[in-house]
Amino acid sequence: MADDEVPVRTRFWCVCLMIPCAIAMCVVQSSMAAQIYSHGTYDGRYLWIILGLLLSGVWPFALVARSKYPEPVFWICLAVTVLFPYDPLLMLMALCSLIARRSGIVRTVRAVAAATPVAVWAQLRDALQPADASLWHIVFAKPYTGGAYGGDMVMLVGESTIITTAVVVALTGVAVSVLSGLHIRSRARLHEADAKTRAAQHHAANLQSDLDSQQLADAIAAEAHDTLAHSLSLIALNASALQAEANRLAHDVVSGDGRAADPDAARRAAETVASKADEIRRQAAGALDEAHSVIDMLRHPQQAWERLAPTDDTALTRESLESLLDDVRQAGTRVDTWIDIRQLGDLDENVGKVAYRAVQESLTNARRHAPDAPVSLEVTAGPDTGVHVHASNPTIRTMRADDESSVVGEGAAEHGPHGGAGLPGLAARVQSAGGTCRYGVDDRRVFHVDVTLPWTTTGDRPDGRAGGDRADAPAASVQ
Repeated sequence: MADDEVPVRTRFWCVCLMIPCAIAMCVVQSSMAAQIYSHGTYDGRYLWIILGLLLSGVWPFALVARSKYPEPVFWICLAVTVLFPYDPLLMLMALCSLIARRSGIVRTVRAVAAATPVAVWAQLRDALQPADASLWHIVFAKPYTGGAYGGDMVMLVGESTIITTAVVVALTGVAVSVLSGLHIRSRARLHEADAKTRAAQHHAANLQSDLDSQQLADAIAAEAHDTLAHSLSLIALNASALQAEANRLAHDVVSGDGRAADPDAARRAAETVASKADEIRRQAAGALDEAHSVIDMLRHPQQAWERLAPTDDTALTRESLESLLDDVRQAGTRVDTWIDIRQLGDLDENVGKVAYRAVQESLTNARRHAPDAPVSLEVTAGPDTGVHVHASNPTIRTMRADDESSVVGEGAAEHGPHGGAGLPGLAARVQSAGGTCRYGVDDRRVFHVDVTLPWTTTGDRPDGRAGGDRADAPAASVQ
């Protein structure tokens, strides 16, 4: 496609109208030009006029190729208008097609500059003929006069008027052709722009759909990691405790010399094993429910965003934090807490959910990579300070005094045979909420997770929902 090519749609009905009109005008002009030889005097020019008359039904079909080759068609039509006694209509049609389909300024000016004198010449060529051989003279002749009525043709106007009219009509024809071509070009450009706009909008809609799908997939993956990883880590920790209790029970039931041990100790050990087994059963059932919830979100993505919305179980409230800490402590992890949260009824529930997930992920990460280490947790929230979550725990090698100086726990989310995405995923969610998340090991080989979130009130939410039904935690709680 040429740089200045304009995608003009060719309509079949236009071709069917243009070609017969061009043929008719060429035939009429050629016939009128041949009238000067009606008295029987012939020469070479007469043969040329007859050839033009015969070809007048051929040249207009060049307009069929005007869409693909508008410039060659124009120059061919201009040449035959000069060479044969044709009306300039054929050339003006080709000029209109050229201007409509090619937007180059130089090409347009060149075509108009060439077509204008040719159109004037074609009209003057007819106007300067004798009255009986001129279409313009017939137009201005008195009715019922001329050779067909047995007398001379009587003109209603002078020769100067006929010539002036022919020139004006020629110039008007050129102007109409130029303006028509420019109009067709502008309309085609507008249609092209509309098509590009629709294509861009469709592409943008597809990108937005892909982005929404990706965001939904990321949200479901994060929800699955938060819930399942937490539950499964508790199950693994309780399973380890159950194994230890079972081994202790076996040792207590039968002493080293084969005699029965203290029945009370055996009973207590059995009760402990049963309690741990029941805890594992409960946590496994919860993990199964969470897995079913994730599967339902994958099966029904149109409802997934509603199910991913914050709930009382995932909000930064006293009840949710106490439930979370109780589960961790029952699994055998020591957690020292400092909690100072105020005016939670005004906090945006989405920010509260991110903060809750930060606490949950910090505890899960500590249990996974340093299961025997105590965890220090600090949670503060208020309009003046924002939301701050800080968790720390010694790494495994810190707890082994005689171990070498290498650090275990730095980038804890990256450990394990399959890697991990817990803390990086948390950092991404915190950043999307306008906060910061940092994690790593300090010089004392203590692993830290530090999350800071802005205080966003419910009034700043687009939907205007409030969270005032949630109870605030005590100002300070140390355990």
